[in-house]
Amino acid sequence: MREIVISTESGSDLPANLIEKYDFKVIPMHVIMDMKNYDDGTFPVEKVYEYYDRTGQVPTTSAVNDYEYYKFWNKLKDQHPGCVIMHFTYSSKASSTHQSAVLAAKEMPDVYVIDTLNVSGGCTAHMVASWHHIQKRKEEGGIQNFGKLAEELQELAKRAVCHFIPGTLEYLRAGGRVSNAQYIGATLLRLKPLIEMVDGSLIATKKFRGSMAGIVDQFMKEFIEKYKPQKDCLYLMYSKGLAEDVLKRMAENAVSYGFKSYEYVMTGCVISCHGGKGAMGLAAMMEE
Repeated sequence: MREIVISTESGSDLPANLIEKYDFKVIPMHVIMDMKNYDDGTFPVEKVYEYYDRTGQVPTTSAVNDYEYYKFWNKLKDQHPGCVIMHFTYSSKASSTHQSAVLAAKEMPDVYVIDTLNVSGGCTAHMVASWHHIQKRKEEGGIQNFGKLAEELQELAKRAVCHFIPGTLEYLRAGGRVSNAQYIGATLLRLKPLIEMVDGSLIATKKFRGSMAGIVDQFMKEFIEKYKPQKDCLYLMYSKGLAEDVLKRMAENAVSYGFKSYEYVMTGCVISCHGGKGAMGLAAMMEE
């Protein structure tokens, strides 16, 4: 049977241990600071925060372009002769990276593009579930129709859920995503917006009041009650700057809710350009 290679962009924020475990291949998105283009993942996320502290501006980000995809997939095909590539993109409604991947795939045989309809930990959850789905298909007698397999993996995207709460609205304000009035009001009232992935779009749906330590239990309880996710794994998302006691509490809650395992997913430089320091989030796969 032909080898199936799974690839994605750095915006999926795959933890290093999962990249190694599942042999995922990652192409970097880009971060632009001081008119220099940096590959996401090649520098520490603290550099994003340092740039904001120094300039008062958030770095700009850019998607992978079609030529970069073409080179990336050709390299994978050289390394894995005869392989089929299943590429999982950052949500098509949140970045142009999906459209670039689709354009590049038209020029290459045996490359299938799947829209995760997610970002960060949501992408991670979808990809891990897809890896297990592929193994199941192999055990059931092999895979002959790769186009049908890609359709099945795309269907899985509907079961991936992802919520997060920014630790600060400073970066959203600096990037023009919230107004000064909204920022001042939320800061004075200690309000934090809940951002949900809804059909591939980032939507602010409600507000929590208080510190991250004070709202973590309610946040997790509401997420789990609403989606009743599979108990295989809960993905605990965070950005640098989230307090250690909150990270520990997230793990304790995952265990108390009966999850067999949990994985910390730290947001990389691209996501941190928008969400800033100290964010927390959750991602999982819903039951069928």
